[in-house]
Amino acid sequence: MRKASRTTASVLGLFAGGASIEHGIYEILRGNVRPDGLMINSMGPPCQPEAVWHRCEPAMTILPSFLITGILAVAIGAFFILWSLAFVQRKRGGLVLILSSIPMLLFGGGIFPPLIGIVAGGVGTRINRIPALGPNRRPGVLVYIASRLWPWTLIVLAGWLLGQWLVGYFFNDLLMGSGFAVPILIIGLLVLSPLAATAHDRIHSRDG
Repeated sequence: MRKASRTTASVLGLFAGGASIEHGIYEILRGNVRPDGLMINSMGPPCQPEAVWHRCEPAMTILPSFLITGILAVAIGAFFILWSLAFVQRKRGGLVLILSSIPMLLFGGGIFPPLIGIVAGGVGTRINRIPALGPNRRPGVLVYIASRLWPWTLIVLAGWLLGQWLVGYFFNDLLMGSGFAVPILIIGLLVLSPLAATAHDRIHSRDG
């Protein structure tokens, strides 16, 4: 097993599942109310999407009830966390996370959490497939540089996913005025973290 990839998949899965639960709780609090359409805001009034940086936690649902949507989002998120921490290293473990991201998206788990879940699943599918460099092979420059980025890219990503709430609380207008900067930052770190983990495993793992 490749430890860096295993850790990356688990951490990303933990965040995806936790975010789905968060969305679900807000949706449950809205009660057995019918959404106006496919796209919803997990947070109800008095939250105003145009006034807060998180846009009242946008999500989507194909169900006619906030309450049922929220219950399913919480259940899917809990399953995601359990699977990410205990089973992602199994043969089909990563595939399960990828497939589970679909109902997470359709049943109120948010927009970004399913994306994080898909990346976690993608990393999970590679945990036992990353070839290590042989004893007589030297890593290329790009592989070496990427390996040096782990675990810092994952730490920065995890820190921002948690810290953005504190930043947003004190500097709401700053985040609202950042445009696509924050989504691009998150997506960039979502790309770099698996690449860094893969490179680290190739250098530091032994075949078998």
